[in-house]
Amino acid sequence: MEDTTSRASTSEPPRQPDDGATASGNGLTADTPDSAPKDGEEERFRGLLEAAPDAMVIVDDTGTITLVNAQTEALFGYRRDELLGHPVELLVPHRFRTHHAHHRDAYAANRQVRPMGAGLELHGLRKDGTEFPVEISLSPLETTDGLLFSAAVRDVSDRKAAEQRFRALLEAAPDAMVIVDDTGTITLVNAQTEALFGYRRDELLGHPVELLVPHRFRTHHAHHRDAYAANRQVRPMGAGLELHGLRKDGTEFPVEISLSPLETTDGLLFSAAVRDVSDRKAAEARITELAALVESSQDAILAKTLDGRITYWNAAAQRLYGYTTGEVIGRPITMLAPAARRAEIATLLQRLRKGEKVEHFETLRLTRSGKLLDVDVTLWPTRTADGTVVGACAIVRDISDRKRAEAELTALYEQQRHIALTLQRSLMGTPPAIAGLATASRYLPATQGAGVGGDWFDLIPLGAGRVGVLIGDVMGRGLEAASAMGQMRSAAHALAKTGMPPRRLMQALDAMVTDLDLPEQLVTCCYLVIAPDSGEVIVCSAGHLPVLVAVPGEAFRPLPTLVSAPLGVGGIPHQQTRTAMPPGSTLVLYTDGLIETPGGDIESAVTDLVGALDRAFATGADLENAADRVIAGLLPDPHRHNDDVTLLLARMPEPPLATAATDLPDAPAAVREGRAFLGKALAGWGFDHRTDDVILLLSELVTNSVRHAHGPIGLRLRRTATAFTVEVSDGSSQLPQPRPATGEEESGRGLALVDALADEWGVRPDDDGKTTWFTMRL
Repeated sequence: MEDTTSRASTSEPPRQPDDGATASGNGLTADTPDSAPKDGEEERFRGLLEAAPDAMVIVDDTGTITLVNAQTEALFGYRRDELLGHPVELLVPHRFRTHHAHHRDAYAANRQVRPMGAGLELHGLRKDGTEFPVEISLSPLETTDGLLFSAAVRDVSDRKAAEQRFRALLEAAPDAMVIVDDTGTITLVNAQTEALFGYRRDELLGHPVELLVPHRFRTHHAHHRDAYAANRQVRPMGAGLELHGLRKDGTEFPVEISLSPLETTDGLLFSAAVRDVSDRKAAEARITELAALVESSQDAILAKTLDGRITYWNAAAQRLYGYTTGEVIGRPITMLAPAARRAEIATLLQRLRKGEKVEHFETLRLTRSGKLLDVDVTLWPTRTADGTVVGACAIVRDISDRKRAEAELTALYEQQRHIALTLQRSLMGTPPAIAGLATASRYLPATQGAGVGGDWFDLIPLGAGRVGVLIGDVMGRGLEAASAMGQMRSAAHALAKTGMPPRRLMQALDAMVTDLDLPEQLVTCCYLVIAPDSGEVIVCSAGHLPVLVAVPGEAFRPLPTLVSAPLGVGGIPHQQTRTAMPPGSTLVLYTDGLIETPGGDIESAVTDLVGALDRAFATGADLENAADRVIAGLLPDPHRHNDDVTLLLARMPEPPLATAATDLPDAPAAVREGRAFLGKALAGWGFDHRTDDVILLLSELVTNSVRHAHGPIGLRLRRTATAFTVEVSDGSSQLPQPRPATGEEESGRGLALVDALADEWGVRPDDDGKTTWFTMRL
């Protein structure tokens, strides 16, 4: 009632009937003689008013109630005499009364019929103070008593409650719900619509439903909407249409839409339940893809019930067995097994009933032509949604060729193994004994599988008391790995003999592995240079297992080393590490066959090796005895292992008896100073063995450095129990080259003299230049 528009003031006192008048039953003033001619019309009007289904309230232009019907009394709870003569705001909730007077005045100024349900939210107030929603139809009435206003008031509580229930149901719906009118304008949406399309509710209401349709479909959508309005009917979800929605961010997604027409008091509406089927479409695409894969598979794929009846048969199964799909569907699976193998089918079905999967079961099967096939069968149970096993699927692969090949390989295996082992031992060779360096080594070729791998190790005398130690592993098995190992070992040995630093040697091997193009093979390698005179070990490791070391009186531990990528990766700089090592320290090098187990952790395996080494050396065992104990501890059965096993133990030699070193000027005076320093050192050591030859050779080396290189020039002398060594270093990386000298030339004879008089001599490149050395054995 708060929107009823009348100009009456609520402050005026109610009118009272004149003295002598009789209140009529409907609230009009008593009849007078002058009004007699109108009695018939008024009675008909009152009758119509009482017969109206809605509460009827007649007010004058001041907003005072002049007439009500029985429905008004029933609806608002007032007696008729409690309403007549009172302001109509008596029926309006208090919070709306001030605004109601303004609305009433505005309506009086612009009087017109306002039908029920004009889109206003109106409320009435009962005598007991309760409010309720209403709809009001307003009409102006021109009478002889002046302008009156008729208000038909309808209680819409039930309808509003139904609307609330409808809205609650709409919000509870699992799908996005979009209600549109017959013009395609959105009138109602739920929260799922906001979540699905990314719009706020106020961004959708009042807008065309095409807002939610991809641009390329909008023109056609309007025609489809008009056609549906003309031929309205319920269209369920998934009605065979490919439909798409458009989110606010511009992304499209596949949807299913259920349409329903709704006849309402506001006219015809259409309800659309929108469901995002992106996941289902993706799943269907995957299913279609899988179905295509199954049908195009080179393996026979078939399905069967738990009683052994065939229910599916792909093209590969037809090729394998020779039966068409129509010839096998519904028939027992036993038709594919020879008589001697039919019992095993019952056993397999029993395992499947228990939900067990059977993998790579090798057996014989029978083709349509009667030919026996060696097959590999993998079976797994198929289940319903609740997990009940209802059937089984099988993948069947023809392994006849493999079986024949296996038989041939078995016949050739021992011969090939013998050839491979012979080749491997020949390629590996026997490392020489190194004077002053105690070593012990063990190499056990694999006894399982191909029986030959790519492990190698090598001990390389580098001259001047230095020793190179190499260990490597070409991953893989067989002749190819053994051949690659032989090439790697030979190249590494030759490169090491040039005296190049470990990191340069590793770079050269890296390039070689790249050129070898070993498919699916990695090469790990570790190169050590032991320099007993300086008490250093220089290490470079390309992906190899850590070197272990034990200083006298201490336990074994990994040697600090920079480990780079395995050889053949390319583009990886290899780094070397210098570590001071006391005399008597023990170095341990090995390959993964010694410690690695299937599924084992490599760090734990190295820890186990450390423990075995500590136990082996706990009693002060020599290297040979210790090597045996380590092998026995880690390989309980040395005759059954599936990878090569390599173990190398080396003990740092004792330091030289005496050393001396000095720096010489980069000038001719260096020759004189070098000779003087050498003579003084020899005299101090009581060394008189071929002194003149030693001084002559030193003069030639220093002269070469002064003439052909640049400083600084270093001189280092070293004496052991068996030899005397002189080293001359300079800053030039250019290595000296012996050349023949004619009779008239004064130069060109220096290296020839060194080669003739020294027991050993050589040149090794350094990071800062080179070092030329010679040795005189005592």
